Amino acid sequence: QVQLVESGGGLVQAGGSLRLSCAASRSFFTINTMGWYRQAPGKQRELVAVDIRGAARNYADFVKGRFTVSRDNAKNTMYLQMNNLKPEDTAVYYCNAALRTLAGIVDYWGQGTQVTVSS
Repeated sequence: QVQLVESGGGLVQAGGSLRLSCAASRSFFTINTMGWYRQAPGKQRELVAVDIRGAARNYADFVKGRFTVSRDNAKNTMYLQMNNLKPEDTAVYYCNAALRTLAGIVDYWGQGTQVTVSS
C-alpha cells in the first residue's frame, strides 16, 4: 500500500502559477508509475501527466508547455509545476500511484487539492 498526500492548491488569477506537491509513504522506486489527474465539476476525472519510474513523462495535450512534473526521490515527493494557468484548469487535482502486484496493477489516490483559476 501507499498513502499519498497532496498540497499546494489554491486560488490564482489567470496567467498565474501554482506548484502542487504529492508526498508518498514509500519509495518511488517501489512504485510503477506516478501521475496527476484532475476532475472538474460535472466532468470525469482526466489524466494530466504521468511519470514512469522517473524515466519518462507524458502530458495531456491541454497542459503541454505549461505544466511540468518533477520529483525528489530522497523525499518521496512528486511535484506539478503549473504555469500560465487558465480558468479551464480549475479542478480538484489528484495524485495517483500505480503499484504492480501479483494480482495486477493497483491504483492509489490522494485526497485531492483544489485549484481555482479566476479570469
